[in-house]
Amino acid sequence: MLELEEKLKAHLGVKHLFFVANGTIALQIAIKALELKGEVITTPFSYVATTSSIVWEGCKPTFVDIQQDTLCLDPQLVEQAITPRTSAILATHVYGNPCDVEAIEAIAQKHQLKVIYDAAHAFGVQYKGQSLLNFGDVSTLSFHATKLFHTGEGGAIITDDDELAHKISYMSNFGHDGPERFLGLGINGKNSELHAAMGLCVLPKVSDLARRRQEISKHYDQLLDGLGLVRPLIAKDVLYNYAYYPVIFPNEEKMLTVIHALNAQQIFPRRYFYPPLSELNYVEKQEGKVAQSISPRILCLPLAHDLSSSSVVQIVAIIKENL
Repeated sequence: MLELEEKLKAHLGVKHLFFVANGTIALQIAIKALELKGEVITTPFSYVATTSSIVWEGCKPTFVDIQQDTLCLDPQLVEQAITPRTSAILATHVYGNPCDVEAIEAIAQKHQLKVIYDAAHAFGVQYKGQSLLNFGDVSTLSFHATKLFHTGEGGAIITDDDELAHKISYMSNFGHDGPERFLGLGINGKNSELHAAMGLCVLPKVSDLARRRQEISKHYDQLLDGLGLVRPLIAKDVLYNYAYYPVIFPNEEKMLTVIHALNAQQIFPRRYFYPPLSELNYVEKQEGKVAQSISPRILCLPLAHDLSSSSVVQIVAIIKENL
């Protein structure tokens, strides 16, 4: 496990990295280690774990709408949502596309807030020549089997803060500081040597996997051009990882027609992310017009390193027939 952590730190260009059981426990430990209380400003457009981790750790999610072009948290709305009870911002790099990290950092510094980035999709993404994972107080990764880099199941917590790293190290291992000493409250968040071995097998291939996904994405781009489907804007100065291929349809009805047609041919795209997290039954309902508009209309098309060109042609042909 230590070998994987060291190799991941070198590959990603980060200071401290802890290999944990999954991406959800990574978020929960980050919230606990930062001692967050009260309200956490977050996005309604992410996987459910982003919100459920906040609630599970006893905090209240305050939802702020997303940007129309990048689909990431809109920093212009963040400051308006800050109250005396706000302790942090938890933003998602949606589909691996970076948030406006400079704007979020400026707001956090001004109001003395902590920043966590749910970077589950952002393995290997670079912004302005450095790892996107180096922004914020903590970034978290998912190494689920569906991810670009995976360990079957797993995740990671990343920080460049030495003191916080020490805290995360014992909090993720029952509180242990050696076999017979405990520094504080901990949980069994660590992963196994078996999962680490899987990661060590995948890591040398991850650059080739990303390159192949880029080729497939460009093929989709060519074939879908002119169909009126909208793609999220990749921010400037970004070395992207091509983790997903989302497309936004003009309306939900057309998207559902396409899904049914694809499913009939044993092709299974994913509605990702749907529904908006602000509609979960354990949070306070909050309006987010952009997220509520896009969530019912967005679809992630199949994307994997071994997806054939003929399959891409078939998928796009079905989309064309049903638009």
